[in-house]
Amino acid sequence: MTYTLNDWFGARVAAAGTGVLLNNEMDDFTIKLGAANLYGLVQGESNRIAPGKRPLSSMSPTIVSRDGQPVLVLGTPGGSRIITVTALVLLNLIDYGMTVQEAVDAPRFHQQWQPEATNLEPFALSPDTRQILLGMGHRFGAPQPANHVAAILVGAPSLGGKPVGSNRYYGANDPRRNTGLAAGY
Repeated sequence: MTYTLNDWFGARVAAAGTGVLLNNEMDDFTIKLGAANLYGLVQGESNRIAPGKRPLSSMSPTIVSRDGQPVLVLGTPGGSRIITVTALVLLNLIDYGMTVQEAVDAPRFHQQWQPEATNLEPFALSPDTRQILLGMGHRFGAPQPANHVAAILVGAPSLGGKPVGSNRYYGANDPRRNTGLAAGY
């Protein structure tokens, strides 16, 4: 199950008698032309509130399958950073052969065009690489609050790996927020 609030505590209102917090997804529409939303996205006329429209959204709950069977489920909150983090975790699993926990733990970066700065976690780039990019005109911003990735890999702890004992599900929980856990059954 996935549930989105958008900001911490969403609209800060719970549905009567349920305890379920309501979201503040209206922030994903353009409220004021040229002004950034909660996640720093500067939006235009095409994303204005209107009947029958859906807001710009980065929600990307992900299921990866092989031969019609699910092999990975992955999700993260984080507004504009969701797509970047999802892509980085998938690249770490598929291209770099990391285990699911290594892929979730790996350092991250994020660049969203506007504002024109790349946000880096510590150790995301070597000092040499950072200097080369600075010399090319790249700008780096302060690290942003981390996304919290949860993922479950089916069959083995890495895509090309072998099962460990009788385990069939390998969960990974992001240590960046130290909350929650990945569980599969």
